Amino acid sequence: MTLLLHWSERLDQALPELIELRRHLHAHPELSGEEHQTAVLVAGQLRGDGWRVSEGVGRTGVLAELGPIGGPFVGLRVDMDALPVEERTGLVYASRREGVMHACGHDLHTCIGLGVARVLAEEESMPIGVRLLFQPAEELCEGARWMRMDGATDGLEALFGVHVCPELPTGSIGVRSGCLTAAAGELDIEVIGEGGHGARPHQAMDAIWIAARVVCGLQEAISRRLDALHPVVVSFGKIEGGQAFNVIADRVQLLGTVRCLDGAVFDKLPAWIEQIVQAICGSFGAEAIVRYRSITPPVYNDPELTDLLESCAISQIGKERVLRLEQPSLGAEDFAELLQKVRGTMFRLGVSGPNGCAPLHNGQFCLEESSLGVGIRVLTATLLAWMDERSRLALERT
Repeated sequence: MTLLLHWSERLDQALPELIELRRHLHAHPELSGEEHQTAVLVAGQLRGDGWRVSEGVGRTGVLAELGPIGGPFVGLRVDMDALPVEERTGLVYASRREGVMHACGHDLHTCIGLGVARVLAEEESMPIGVRLLFQPAEELCEGARWMRMDGATDGLEALFGVHVCPELPTGSIGVRSGCLTAAAGELDIEVIGEGGHGARPHQAMDAIWIAARVVCGLQEAISRRLDALHPVVVSFGKIEGGQAFNVIADRVQLLGTVRCLDGAVFDKLPAWIEQIVQAICGSFGAEAIVRYRSITPPVYNDPELTDLLESCAISQIGKERVLRLEQPSLGAEDFAELLQKVRGTMFRLGVSGPNGCAPLHNGQFCLEESSLGVGIRVLTATLLAWMDERSRLALERT
């Protein structure tokens, strides 16, 4: 089976419209769980291209299918949500919403999905079904779970994903088998001391001072009590406590995140953190309440599917532009939640221009738009190759 011999030419014709669509999405970002207008636009585009569309999957998500009803299916997941970040790029199509920005490239991801949909829609007869998952709330690490609970992965035999990477130049991609991103957890620690006058600390139990010992103690414990070959990161992003400059605080709240690449180590972290925090606070006579929430497991890239994607990428953009990533990222991705039900792989899409690129989640993040075509080409070729292989194996079995 050879599908869409001229799909590359059709993509070239569609790219200007897709770039304009991406600029529209960039100018009208929506936060996690609030992607209502984005979902309406996506659903309208997909229906116009002849896809079977379901809205409200995973709350504000969109699911689209093409090919035989009932599967089997190969899937592509792209995310749609923006961040609570003030844009400072100066672009003519910069965000029109104060304090909201597509600072993680999800507007590009959405248009990659729409571009793949546009190309595949040209095929009149498709023996293998394709399912597109336009996911909400990735930034909260919630949307993938919402969609999975609504059956978005049911019947899928393989799933592919993409995420922009400002460290890689436009025109290139990064691939990695095995662990791609870390497991992530949310940490909420309340240190309870005894308030008092700032001039007489010996008559109080200083919750701020004890909380500082907790922050430092956890960092020290990581380097001395955990295997350095299985990295763990604990970072605190918010500390809140105290009422006045001359009053010793009786309570302090610490909010942070925990990242780990090893699933077995990650499972042990809640008990380990509880033990360390209670020991530190108890040694000063204070109390502690430790709340730990597991956010998402690591993304594990299936080696066979990663090899397929790498081969297809080489055929589209050349071997020199397909880079093997030596190290995983300690960032988190709830694509991992979808992989609890189906094997899959995600690749990194280079978006850096000649002058570099600001980091993700930064108000000056500005990607190279030509990366849109690269992402569509790599994923279209990969989906078609998977369908070819799946059809070949089916024929051999008969």
